[in-house]
Amino acid sequence: GPMRRGAAAALALLCVGAAYLLGRGFDPPAWLLPPPRHRLLSAAELARYRGAEGEPGLYLAVLGRVFDVERGRRHYGPGGTYSGLAGRDATRAFATGDFTPVGLVDDVSGLSPGEMLAIQSWLSFYSDNYSPVGKLVGRFYDENGAPTEALRQAEAAIEEALKFKAESEQRKQQFPPCNSEWSSAKGSRFWCSRQSGGVSRDWAGVPRKLYQPGSRGSHCVCVRTTGPPWGQPDSTEHSDRGDLDNPHLEEYDGCHPLAEQCVLRV
Repeated sequence: GPMRRGAAAALALLCVGAAYLLGRGFDPPAWLLPPPRHRLLSAAELARYRGAEGEPGLYLAVLGRVFDVERGRRHYGPGGTYSGLAGRDATRAFATGDFTPVGLVDDVSGLSPGEMLAIQSWLSFYSDNYSPVGKLVGRFYDENGAPTEALRQAEAAIEEALKFKAESEQRKQQFPPCNSEWSSAKGSRFWCSRQSGGVSRDWAGVPRKLYQPGSRGSHCVCVRTTGPPWGQPDSTEHSDRGDLDNPHLEEYDGCHPLAEQCVLRV
């Protein structure tokens, strides 16, 4: 009846109106769009989003996650400093800074823990600042949008790197770096203060060489000389020598074991 015809006409009008608005470049309301995270793009599709004239937009991907970086057009658009990142997954370049065709790839195998952390911080940056579009089918997601073995390995490497970073922060609290200076006339001078190594604390400590498992050579750190060893705050059976007996430490030759500064002649 007329009711139904009226409704059909209204709907048709709505569609025309929506098409008109879309044509004018208005963003459709969010509820009209498919949920962004489920959109799966092929590499060929993503390559059309380099922000050039006549292309549908400006996207980039990190670890297979696609973001709309239109708001950063002056960086990522044609002629921008980072235009090489647009329209592809160049995860490796975020870690290495290699923007040649060889470097603009998504293979992250063999990167160091520090480089994996760089990738992780870029991924957080895009997640915080740009809209997610979906996933790129390929190295990190399969055609159903499920994570691949490569993604699991990358994420495990990031976990590992975060753990390593937390441990080195801890180690820096335990063994803050010394202050040091060198001159050709006087040789090397190492000394400890309550601020040395950028670690504020209520003790100065004495200089020692710290040898770290897995790394060559040693570096100068400040070592607490009283109280229980690090990590054993409650032990009563200790020798009140702080960390002086730690097996990774060595005294500097020719320096008093409890001197707060040490000068090594040339």
